[in-house]
Amino acid sequence: MGDITVIGLGPGSIGALTEATINILKGNERVFLRTTKHPVVPLLMERGLIKGDSFDHFYEEIDDFGEVYRRIAVTLLEEAEKGPVVYAVPGHPLVAEDSVYLLQEMAREKGTKVEIIPAMSFLEPLFQVVGYDPIKGLNIIDALRLDKHFPLPASANVVVQVYSQLVAQDVKISLMDYYPDEHKIFVARAVGVPGMEQVAEVPLYELDRLPWIDYLTSVFIPPLPGAEKGPVKYPMDPLVKIMQQLRSPEGCPWDREQTHESLKKYLIEETYEVLDAIDNGNMNKFCEELGDLLLQIAFHAQIADEEGFFDINDVIKSIAEKLVRRHPHVFGNTRVKNSSEVSYNWDKIKEMEKRKEGMEEASILDSIPKALPALLKAEKVQKRAAKVGFDWPDYRGALDKIYEELEELKEALDRGNRSNTAEEMGDLFFALVNLARFLSVDPEEALQATVDKFIKRFKFMEKKAWETGKKLAGMNLDQLDQLWEEAKIVLNQ
Repeated sequence: MGDITVIGLGPGSIGALTEATINILKGNERVFLRTTKHPVVPLLMERGLIKGDSFDHFYEEIDDFGEVYRRIAVTLLEEAEKGPVVYAVPGHPLVAEDSVYLLQEMAREKGTKVEIIPAMSFLEPLFQVVGYDPIKGLNIIDALRLDKHFPLPASANVVVQVYSQLVAQDVKISLMDYYPDEHKIFVARAVGVPGMEQVAEVPLYELDRLPWIDYLTSVFIPPLPGAEKGPVKYPMDPLVKIMQQLRSPEGCPWDREQTHESLKKYLIEETYEVLDAIDNGNMNKFCEELGDLLLQIAFHAQIADEEGFFDINDVIKSIAEKLVRRHPHVFGNTRVKNSSEVSYNWDKIKEMEKRKEGMEEASILDSIPKALPALLKAEKVQKRAAKVGFDWPDYRGALDKIYEELEELKEALDRGNRSNTAEEMGDLFFALVNLARFLSVDPEEALQATVDKFIKRFKFMEKKAWETGKKLAGMNLDQLDQLWEEAKIVLNQ
C-alpha cells in the first residue's frame, strides 16, 4: 500500500511555491489536483510539472461539497493502493481545506500514511495588503457554513470561499447581525498573484456589489471598536437553533402551526408562573420559569424572523440601545439626585423619541396597553393623569371617594338596576385602586395576597370538617363561622 503526499500550491503565484513543493512535483508523475481553477496551475503545466489530472469533474457531478470531498478522499486512497500519489491543493493544505482533513481521517482508518508538506496560504499576502498582524486576534469563517461559523467582532475575521456575488450577499446579510452596515471591510481577490490581485475597502453594505468577486475572493473584517472581547458570556444561539429546528419542515407539527396570536395565552401563563415562583421563594423553580418565559420570546422572534420582520438579535439590540438612551445619568453626562428625577428624565426621553419617529400621542393615555389586567390598567391610568395634576392632594380625598362610590352602589342596589350596579361596582374598584396608589400598595399584589389567605383558611376548614367526619356543605352558617375563626387563630392570619 502506497503513501499520499499532500502539497500546497500557495496563494497563486509561481514565486510563492516552496522548494520542497517544486521538488516533489519534479519527482512524481502521479499528481492529482483538487481543482485546476488556480492561477499557478497553467504555469506548472507549461513547465511540465503537472499534467492537469484533477477532481473538477466531481464538482460538476455533485452539488454537495461534503460529498465531493468524500469522493476525492476515496479516490486518493484507492490510487494509493497502486503506489505513491501526490495530492495538490490551493494555498496551504491545512488552511480552509476540508478535503485534506477528511482524507487524513479516512487514511487513519485504512492505515495509509499521509504526509503534509507546508506551503504559503492565502492569509499571508492578505495580511500584507490589509496591514494586519494576526497575533492581535483572528477568526476564520467559512462562507458556506454561516449557520455554524460566527464572527467574533472584537477580533479580526476572515471569511473564505466567497466565490460569487450570491455567496457574498449571504455573507453580508449574516454579518449585518454583528456589525453596523457602514463598518469598513476589505474584499480581496487573488492576493499575491501579479496581474490578478484586486483589493477594495468598502462599507459592509456594499460587499456584494463588486463585479469581480470569484472563487479567489475572501473578505477581511477589521475588529469592531468597543466590541466585547473573548467568547460570548450569555449565548442565545443554542435556544435560537432549537427553535429554528422545531419550526422547520422536519421539526414539530405543533410548533410549526403556532402564530403570534395562538401563543398569546402561553405568554400570559408563563408570566404568571414566574410571579408564582417569586412568591414561593423557590429559586430553582424561579430559574426554570424564567426559561419558559424566555422560550416564548424566542418563539415569537423566530416567527417574526421567518416572516422577514426581525430576529432575536434585533430584539436584544433594540432593548440594549433603549436602556443606554434612557439612562443618560449612567451612560452620559446627565446628573440626577434621586429616582424621581430618573423617572422624570425617562418620560421626557420617551416623549422625544416618539416625536422623532412621528408617533406623538394625541393623549397621554394612548400608549397604555388595552390588554392589561383591570387593576394594573386602572393604576397606570391614574398615574398618568396624576402627572398633569389631575389628582387628590393626599390619600384623604381618595378615601372619601370610596365612601361616595359605596353610597352610589347602595342606591343602585335599592333601585334594582343591574346595569347601573355593575357600573357602580367598577367605580368602587377604581376608587379602591386610587387609594392603594396613594398608600404605595400594589393593588394586584394586595388582592392576590388576600385571595391566597382565603384559600389557606378555606382549606383548613375543609380539613377540620373532614377530621370530624363532616363536609362543609352539610354545616350551617354558625358552624362555618366557628371554623373560619379557628382558621384565623391557628394560621395566625
